[in-house]
Amino acid sequence: MTEALFTPAQLGDIQIANRVVMAPLTRNRATHDTHAPHDLHVTYYSQRASAGLIVTEGAQISPEGKGYAWTPGIYSPEQIAGWKKVTDAVHARGGKIVVQLWHVGRVSHTSLLDGADPVAPSAIGAGGRTFDGKGFVETSVPRALEEDEIARVVDDYRKAAIAADAAGFDGVEIHGANGYLIDQFLRDGANKRTDGYGGSIENRTRFLFEVLEAVTGVLGGGRVGLRLSPFSNANGLTDSDPMPLFSHAVKGLNRSGLAFLHLVEGQTGGSRDLPEGCSIDALRALFDGPYIANNGYDRGMAIEAVATGRADAVAFGKPFISNPDLVERLRRDAPLNAGDSATYYGGGAEGYTDYPALEDARV
Repeated sequence: MTEALFTPAQLGDIQIANRVVMAPLTRNRATHDTHAPHDLHVTYYSQRASAGLIVTEGAQISPEGKGYAWTPGIYSPEQIAGWKKVTDAVHARGGKIVVQLWHVGRVSHTSLLDGADPVAPSAIGAGGRTFDGKGFVETSVPRALEEDEIARVVDDYRKAAIAADAAGFDGVEIHGANGYLIDQFLRDGANKRTDGYGGSIENRTRFLFEVLEAVTGVLGGGRVGLRLSPFSNANGLTDSDPMPLFSHAVKGLNRSGLAFLHLVEGQTGGSRDLPEGCSIDALRALFDGPYIANNGYDRGMAIEAVATGRADAVAFGKPFISNPDLVERLRRDAPLNAGDSATYYGGGAEGYTDYPALEDARV
């Protein structure tokens, strides 16, 4: 019997060959001057084209959206051209690929922004560190966006969707998770605004919904997904009552007819435990479209989640770093390569494109 995990599915307008999704993974290998993908990215992503869907590493929607050294953008001609080589290679191998649209907000440093302060809903620092190309530095305290600036940021998402289409992507995933800009607007620990973008749940979700409207206006809802991390405290984010907040957000997504909702179930890259009174299943039940589950899944968990209908697909992160043929390894229940964490961020081909596939490995 073929497990449901390895059968085709429809995510909005995107037909996928199986339900194993490659989660977005920051690898810090873009060109240092133009922040564009290059030939190594072409090899890396095409090696992983057997995934039902690839979600690329986060690509900043503008220079202002950058939070880490050597991360790619999706706003310039050089970046579009670099990504077009990636999408062509993935499509040539029968894969599907969407780009994650990313604005880090306050999770940045002035040295990454040509001396400018990061922007955020409120002037509250993230209290963490970021990588500036020389080492790890404390994130800079951001300045609060003026209300009349927010439309410009929303328009940057619209322009990035146009760029993604020009680069040949099957769609986009809007990054609303892990403590970055959209998440900062959502959470009352980071959003202390007193205008139309702060205070009530309706106001704090306004930025998210405006971004969705802008991006779906370019691509249509069927080519747009959204990633949220409703109960994660990544990058210092907190909320006093997350279940009502994210219930309102998820219900509102149904107006957009999205291709998928992708949730981090628990702490980002950590525990799957949830705060008291919080439920991933309850949030999933509020969403009318396909659901991609994420966070710490192994083969057995993924097979069960899809077989029982709890998820339409399951995203794997770190296993895809060291196993370019992860889908086949899961299908055969074959051993997985171990990843070298020393090469996760920055560098060249080592630890990026040199992991063996099954035919090259002794399994």
